[in-house]
Amino acid sequence: MSDIFGTPRPRPEPTPGGVDKRRKVLVPTLVTLAALLFLGSIFTSVWTDRLWFRSVDYSNVFTTVIVNRVGLFAVLGLLFGLVVAANAWLAHRLQPDTLPMRRDDPAFRYRQALSPVKRPALIVLAVVLTVFAGSVASSRWETFQLWRHGTSFGEQDPQFNKDIGFFVFDLPWFNFLSSFLFALVVVAVLVSVFVHYVFGGIRFAGRGPRFTRAAQVHLAVLVGFGVLLRAFGYWLDRYNLAVNGSGLFTGIGFTDAKARIPAANILIGVALVCAVLFFASVFVKSWVLPGVGLGLLLLTSVLIGGVWPYVMQSFQVRPSEPDKEGPYIARNIEATREAYDVADVETEDYTANTTLTPQELNASAESRVSTRLLDPTLISPAFQQLQQVRGYYTVPQTLDVDRYKLGDDDIPQDVIIAARELDLGGLQDSQRNWANDHTVYTHGYGIIAARGNQRGEQGEPVWVEKDIPPVGEIETEVPPRIYFGESSPSYSIVGRPEGAAPIEVDIPRGGGSGNDGAESATQNTYDGEGGVPIGSLFHKVLYAFKFAEPNIVLSNRVNENSKILYDRHPRDRVEKVAPWLTVDGDTYPAVVDGRVVWIVDGYTTSNSYPYSERRSLRQATDDTLTQGSSQAALPTDNVNYMRNSVKAVVDAYDGSVKLYQWDTQDPVLKTWMKVFPGVVEPRSEIDQSLLEHLRYPVDLFKVQRNVLERYHVTDAQTFYEDGERWRVPEDPATPSGRTATQQPPYYLTTARPGQEDPAFSLTSVYLPNSRQNLAAFMSVNSEASSEDYGKLQILQLPSDTQVPGPSQIANQFSSDRGVTQALLQFRQSDAQVLNGNLLTLPVGDALLYVQPVYIRRQANEGTYPVLQFVAASFGEEVGFGQTLDEALRVALGLAEGSVPDPDEESSGGDTGGSGDGGAKTTQEYLRDASAAYSAAQKALEAGDLAEYQRRINQMNAAVENAQDALGQSDQSGGQ
Repeated sequence: MSDIFGTPRPRPEPTPGGVDKRRKVLVPTLVTLAALLFLGSIFTSVWTDRLWFRSVDYSNVFTTVIVNRVGLFAVLGLLFGLVVAANAWLAHRLQPDTLPMRRDDPAFRYRQALSPVKRPALIVLAVVLTVFAGSVASSRWETFQLWRHGTSFGEQDPQFNKDIGFFVFDLPWFNFLSSFLFALVVVAVLVSVFVHYVFGGIRFAGRGPRFTRAAQVHLAVLVGFGVLLRAFGYWLDRYNLAVNGSGLFTGIGFTDAKARIPAANILIGVALVCAVLFFASVFVKSWVLPGVGLGLLLLTSVLIGGVWPYVMQSFQVRPSEPDKEGPYIARNIEATREAYDVADVETEDYTANTTLTPQELNASAESRVSTRLLDPTLISPAFQQLQQVRGYYTVPQTLDVDRYKLGDDDIPQDVIIAARELDLGGLQDSQRNWANDHTVYTHGYGIIAARGNQRGEQGEPVWVEKDIPPVGEIETEVPPRIYFGESSPSYSIVGRPEGAAPIEVDIPRGGGSGNDGAESATQNTYDGEGGVPIGSLFHKVLYAFKFAEPNIVLSNRVNENSKILYDRHPRDRVEKVAPWLTVDGDTYPAVVDGRVVWIVDGYTTSNSYPYSERRSLRQATDDTLTQGSSQAALPTDNVNYMRNSVKAVVDAYDGSVKLYQWDTQDPVLKTWMKVFPGVVEPRSEIDQSLLEHLRYPVDLFKVQRNVLERYHVTDAQTFYEDGERWRVPEDPATPSGRTATQQPPYYLTTARPGQEDPAFSLTSVYLPNSRQNLAAFMSVNSEASSEDYGKLQILQLPSDTQVPGPSQIANQFSSDRGVTQALLQFRQSDAQVLNGNLLTLPVGDALLYVQPVYIRRQANEGTYPVLQFVAASFGEEVGFGQTLDEALRVALGLAEGSVPDPDEESSGGDTGGSGDGGAKTTQEYLRDASAAYSAAQKALEAGDLAEYQRRINQMNAAVENAQDALGQSDQSGGQ
């Protein structure tokens, strides 16, 4: 710009004050917005949780948790922040009248910087410490509640004669308080020292720091409280020895009892004396006495607390460790077995014969008839392809095993079952949009079930429940919609205005596309009790923020009758209403009184049970199934106490959650029932129809299996020598390309030795620690309605036997000539051979291995594995057939026609090296082998596996004889 004379006018320079004003406005604005967003997210999370808990009638859980967390945050957080701030304020008030003003003094520079902002700095310090300490304290609400409502175990530990409940409920809270208050004193001392230094209470000149009298008294009192808390810590350390490990075992050992506990008692006394000396500084103007006391405490802690136990362990215990530690190892064994509920496991010596007579075979027929052959890890594609109905339905990768009474049979049968759930990934790309994903495709439909011990003519499952609408032998309410399941969408919005047409896809039917790009189907509107109402604008906005989705506010499909369904996985729902439970990784569906429900096992755990060995839940339960997506892995928590205390049921239609008390003796559950009264219903409320589908949980069994690898030994000397340790075998059915992991346990219907009636059981096997042969067979009765439910049994094989283990048996199956020849035609074609679960069964006085073999065509869409053969083995004998009975008879040499006919012998079928007709030539043996092979192929085409294997054996023997004859001919020729 210029004036009228054309002279440019100078542009006004921006004033620094203007920049500062903009900055002063911008920074607080950004801080305010950030704070509002943070507080808004917290409010959204808390308020939507409140609405969710109200929708499932567990508002008292939400209230209890919130009150406890907020209460601990407020009380302990404010205590921490205010105490530190009060000491900082007091240190400032106690500053001397004259302060050094030298500019080269660092304290002077700090004082100049802090003086203008003393009050804001103190407030910020108090707020930051309150938030930090309050957050730590609020996370310990469970520890606080266990201490407040702790229940007696009725058993005392052998060292201190204190109830086990003291260690489980009281000690963790005392440990937290001790560390929290000690941290409070340390921070208060550091802040007070800093303030005293800045404002002249402490000066560094000459030989060392000089304190004003006020600063000395202030700091001495604070340090005195810190030493008192250390005395409290020494008192707790004695009890902590009972729950901590010493390397050899968990719990108090010889050195702990004879040196560390007495040392802790001495240190308590020294610490009390030291604290008194610090408090005496209020009256004595010297640091000499407190210094002497602190030096004495440090020297005592080193000599008595460290050197003495080390010397005793090195020169008294280690040379005679088995004798010295024997009684304490016995404590550890007893406590560990009790804590994991394996104290009453029945251990029996088992001869494990590898042969059966025909009479024994027939006597064991009843137990073999119910042997489950369908493999839940391989049969899923068959369920998917044969019963999927539409691409947007799915079943889990690994199916579940349950028991049902089918038809007129009063004896429950093993059934492979899956819920037909919704899979949005199965929709076409053109169908994927917000409306379809969250308002049209909202639920799955019905269950699919097949007999566990039967196969169809082509190896397909034999259905007991199938199709949409459902047809079969398991009666379900019509329609059995699955709105809550393991594969449900993250959220669905259901409900329509009065008189509006339904829009949810319900029962698929033939034809083209319907509304919203959906395949032709009947429509439905959800009328269940589940879900959170979101008809109001406030609720719409809340959930729009929660799911970051503006359509929740903008779409006209969200109306006054709408509900939002979320947190739909059964495990998530149980964990949310019972945050104190550890939930089993294998959730399974069941039909109870016609309704589809999900059954979830819940565990109460502790890591403070005295003398009990700790186990990582993740490591103890890790196996082939948890490595993939077949079964959820448990958290990495270390525990040394575990009970299956709660059976939870989640309704698949309305999402309602019911918790039932299962272990009526568990003190941990009793404590939580005091914390959350009315949340867990008594065991007497479990209906018989539900009881029939409850089973022993797989993760508890895996943890117990892990513990018993070593703790099956009850003799302290043998335990110390550690020569009888077992291990769980690697899974021989691990898919190629995946690292081999532990073999999972299997649900089977089998009879234990001495039992007439087979029972639904969970089973596993052990190997010796460094060998592959079998060491033991472990099982637990899994029928919840049985008086023997939960009874663990171990069949222990003699150490001098060589019964093959799973890997050795799998190798026998894969290398057996009969098996190889039977599968050769499939391996040479486009088919894939899949080995199923390798099952181990006690039959009579023997151990039977059974493995289903599946065939799956390659490179074709819509293919699935079919059960084609069954392999069976007693010891070294392998049988192969299309049924288990056929495979067993072949393995035992009892199959029809297994003895050669005289006519066959005279016609060249004899595979021996000599006979009435004299020795045969090499060419004759080869003709016999060729004839036997041709007969074997005809038998295979006819489906006669017993005849097939017999002919293959003849062929192999003829080939061997031909080789022998050829060798003899060479020798005679050479001569």
